Amino acid sequence: MWVKLCCLLLYFLALFVLARVFEAVAWYESGFLATQLVDPVALSFRKLRTILECRGLGHSGLPEKKDVRELVEKSGDLMEGELYSALKEEEASESVSSTNFSGEMHFYELVEDTKDGIWLVQVIANGRNPLVGKVHWEKMVKKVSRFGIRTGTFNCSSDPRYCKRRGWLKSTLIMSVPQTSTSKGKVMLKEYSGRKVEVEHIFKWITAHAASRIKTIYSSQHLKEEWNKSDQYRVKIYLFANLDQPPAFFSALSVKFTGRVEFIFVNVENWDNKSYMAEIGIYKTPSYILRTPEGIYRYGNNTGEFISLRAMDSFLRSLQPEVNDLFVLSLVLVNLMAWMDLFITQGATIKRFVVLISTLGTYNSLLIISWLPVLGFLQLPYLDSFYEYSLKLFRYSNTTTLASWVRADWMFYSSHPALFLSTYLGHGLLIDYFEKKRRRNNNTDEVNANNLEWLSSLWDWYTSYLFHPIASFQHFPFDSDWDEDPDLFLERLAFPDLWLHPLIPTDYIKNLPMWRFQCLGTHSDEEMLETFADSESDSDSENKEIFSSDREVSEDDELSTCHRCSEGERGCGAEACPCASHYCHHEPCQRRASSCSLYGSAGDLEPDWSAWPSDMLHCTECVVCLENFAKGCLLMGLPCGHVFHQNCIVKWLAGGRHCCPVCRWASYKKKQPYTHPQPLSSEPPS
Repeated sequence: MWVKLCCLLLYFLALFVLARVFEAVAWYESGFLATQLVDPVALSFRKLRTILECRGLGHSGLPEKKDVRELVEKSGDLMEGELYSALKEEEASESVSSTNFSGEMHFYELVEDTKDGIWLVQVIANGRNPLVGKVHWEKMVKKVSRFGIRTGTFNCSSDPRYCKRRGWLKSTLIMSVPQTSTSKGKVMLKEYSGRKVEVEHIFKWITAHAASRIKTIYSSQHLKEEWNKSDQYRVKIYLFANLDQPPAFFSALSVKFTGRVEFIFVNVENWDNKSYMAEIGIYKTPSYILRTPEGIYRYGNNTGEFISLRAMDSFLRSLQPEVNDLFVLSLVLVNLMAWMDLFITQGATIKRFVVLISTLGTYNSLLIISWLPVLGFLQLPYLDSFYEYSLKLFRYSNTTTLASWVRADWMFYSSHPALFLSTYLGHGLLIDYFEKKRRRNNNTDEVNANNLEWLSSLWDWYTSYLFHPIASFQHFPFDSDWDEDPDLFLERLAFPDLWLHPLIPTDYIKNLPMWRFQCLGTHSDEEMLETFADSESDSDSENKEIFSSDREVSEDDELSTCHRCSEGERGCGAEACPCASHYCHHEPCQRRASSCSLYGSAGDLEPDWSAWPSDMLHCTECVVCLENFAKGCLLMGLPCGHVFHQNCIVKWLAGGRHCCPVCRWASYKKKQPYTHPQPLSSEPPS
């Protein structure tokens, strides 16, 4: 997870640098930056009208360019970035969808139960024509959708009883606006009573009702009282302007942030004395002033702070977020991080998508589960101070210059989703390239695996859990009720080559017993070193060879016979195996019993069996490499009791053959410990 998090942070850093590069290129080509102010005098009448439409100011009664320019200047400073965004939005001919209500319940769920938005609904009476024609209605929908106003059509033919109960006997327009200034308050429905059904007149009616919810100040005394008043709102935004009513985007934001931010419009049109404005630091109009407990912030001085709905909405969300905003942000980040698995995972294509689906499900489940206690935690009444300190931290951090750059980049990339997706894909391909190169340097085989091989290994893994339960080997040896394992009997009866080989973890190998081979008696150091060096060199050369299948079969048969003799089982009795100790007189066993002749004659030295674990069979030769045990070499035993060179048996087990080379007992399952027979006494009886 940490690797994906680092990759995601690196991607965000690349986006930040790329945005700065775009700004530099735009400045080099056009000679201006996005934060540079634009003189409205130099703009054409069409561009000025586009700016007014984006800000939500009516201009139908202003035929002259001079009047339109003055209205733009009264509503706020114009930046190059805002002009560019407004022109791009006008050129985009995207059709905005409008909801068709199916009945009373549908209307209630979307309109009357929505507490933080404005709805404009055209009601078509039963058997009558709509009040606004199709062409004008499409223009109306496109115009009001810029300010977050949702639209819909209710045809009374689908539910005539509800229309009759509401009194909708003729076609009309209905507007829903929250009635109170508290969050999740009641919603009031207003009916359009105007005679003219042009788009501009309907829009003025909408903006007038939306502006009526904003507190308006007309005198300096009233401003002084409001400025010094302490109430429930911790964050207030003031608009000081010489306008009849606030712009439509300002009114729409007041509905959207109901209960979080208080919007106040200060109309300075007829003010003679503006001394108090100078006292509180307001020296020019129009001005957008954000007042918080930490101080005053002038909106519009940093990057991306345009006089538009989208820019101010992202600014206020960062200062006064809702829990839902934080949840959506965390959901986006978690899914972006999970999609990094598609590029980090190497191997077959199907494997990448299987891992991606698994990661997406895991991360989203963990996110939802982790949010549940957080939501319950925030509902506790004595955590108000913690909530206030968290919001204070948000306000401090999001009023910095760096935060304004981040908001500007967010608006830029969200308005260009193709660029965002292409950069994410390019970043992922770079991660895939470097990860593939790193694993090839480490000689990882999974890089070259194809889809069929990976599906086969996936099926092996699945069947290994069905037919071969993995036994834990953390405490070896351990007691179990399944010592007589039925799986071994089934494997003996079946055809071994037709069984799928189970994928068994190799972590049990580190728990197998290990010790060093020692002999009784002493020899010179030179002889022991020379003999040990020869034995090691021969063992290393033998370990590098690959045995043929015929040789393995012959060795297994021979050593299995030895094993039966060593345990005194089946057909190997005392007469067939008259041992002075527990050794077998079978030819391979006698060859192993004389291994100490490396250091001298067989009678001079004997293996020191006291250093061996009690449940290990005594032998002096490794059947994997067919070399005798040299003094000081490292040995390893299996649960069945057979002993091998540690290096030889580890290579055997790590290669996927999780069984004993001698008796084929599973190397990860316990067997009843072997009990050594008592050696015959060499002294004659008294």
